[in-house]
Amino acid sequence: MTPFNSQKIITQKINEAELSTFFVGFDINDTGEIQYRIKPLIEKLTHVIHEFAFGFHEGENTDNTEILSKLIEAAQSIYKIDAFQKVKDLYQDGEGLADDVEDKYLRRGEFGELILHLLLRDFHNTIPLLSKVYFKDSFGHAVHGFDAVHIEPNTKTLWLGESKLYKDGKAGIRALIADIEEHFKSDYLNSEFLIISKKLKHFDNIPEKDYWIDLMNKSTKLVDQLTSINIPLLCTYTCDLFTLHSDEASDSFVEDYIKEMRELKKYFDENNNHPLKTKLNIILVLFPVQNKVELVKGLHKKLSLMQQLGE
Repeated sequence: MTPFNSQKIITQKINEAELSTFFVGFDINDTGEIQYRIKPLIEKLTHVIHEFAFGFHEGENTDNTEILSKLIEAAQSIYKIDAFQKVKDLYQDGEGLADDVEDKYLRRGEFGELILHLLLRDFHNTIPLLSKVYFKDSFGHAVHGFDAVHIEPNTKTLWLGESKLYKDGKAGIRALIADIEEHFKSDYLNSEFLIISKKLKHFDNIPEKDYWIDLMNKSTKLVDQLTSINIPLLCTYTCDLFTLHSDEASDSFVEDYIKEMRELKKYFDENNNHPLKTKLNIILVLFPVQNKVELVKGLHKKLSLMQQLGE
């Protein structure tokens, strides 16, 4: 069993070295109508909130009697970060963020990082090394630039992820390409690794902590660092497939889905011109959904209710 057992809701369709794709299918409701399973997806993502907010910094085990209070605390901590509160207000009043919004802090309030956290944990066997929410700074902003910092102890792999939640898949991919161009160069990595390493020194329950700190030391060769790093790039986006189809097991859905995933991977490859791209272990992670706006609205509604329980 995986940490969140999300395989009952999320299907991984393609699992390759450079491409990992997912989707959520359909079910019938009480009246026999076929519906996209957005509610189970939102429910599952709320189960991830506590670990997403606090990582392993408070230990892995939570007593069953404390689960509700921990979830409330996690929801409250998330809304102390400006981006999440501002985005919640934007979605309550309208259609949220347009794809061309350049404010990266606002983008964080759309929960792309939360989705990436769940997919890495349940489908790629990672452990969260550092929680951005736990270590928010005095301005309510995240303390490091990566959307996910996870480890895979068995393979000695550091996972540094980026995520986008867009209405248009190609727009999300272009934004991911801009992220790796900015983040995967020696000066940026050294700066981020210094911040992360300082935080790690405060905790004793991180597997092989000294190894990870040494890997992030600026004296370590860049080529050695990159060999030990996987870079999952998640693009969650609104996809017409879930309006045109109503059965994820049908041959027509599978054919159309595979075709779109391959086209987006080709688009990424053709537009990724990073000078170190042959040295970067990039995994393009595609998660098309029926409606990005409804997903974000639903998550904020759920978290707002959890937050209010503590007031």
